[in-house]
Amino acid sequence: MVLIPTVKWAQRSNVVFLTIDVQDSKDPQIELSNTEDGSNGQLSFKATATGGVEEQLYELELTLFKPVDKEKSKISVTPRSIFLALEKSEAETWPRLTKDSSKHLTHIKVDWDKWVDSDDEGEDSFDPSAGMDMSSLAGMGGMGGMGGMMGGMGGMGGMMGGMGGMGGMG
Repeated sequence: MVLIPTVKWAQRSNVVFLTIDVQDSKDPQIELSNTEDGSNGQLSFKATATGGVEEQLYELELTLFKPVDKEKSKISVTPRSIFLALEKSEAETWPRLTKDSSKHLTHIKVDWDKWVDSDDEGEDSFDPSAGMDMSSLAGMGGMGGMGGMMGGMGGMGGMMGGMGGMGGMG
């Protein structure tokens, strides 16, 4: 059975950021092009990933709202996701990611972590494409040393125990 991956997107006036959520993808095939008439970009994605015991096939075909510059666009494959920074052919804000404005595109979601309103675009120096190779973070695991931090939080009794009548405050 072919699965459609979840896609998160955000944009700036000159670039569209996509995150394709496929963990442990093997040999991802990503093709970026424009339609024959040059009016829209096209993204084709295909990969297999381990979904528990058996491998799952993921496929995605998107016709983008406007054309993109294939040569300037960047792709980064990590163990958790595939990140794409698609350079727009013309610097402008798109009202949506795809040419199709249909409501059935439930696998496409806004990436609020990277989103910046066009009014605020010049104020923020955040560049999510900077250092897109996050493979160095793959082996980090959890936040070590956090285990004992929550131990005394049961009912907050341990935290408030020494406060008493606030003696010594006067």
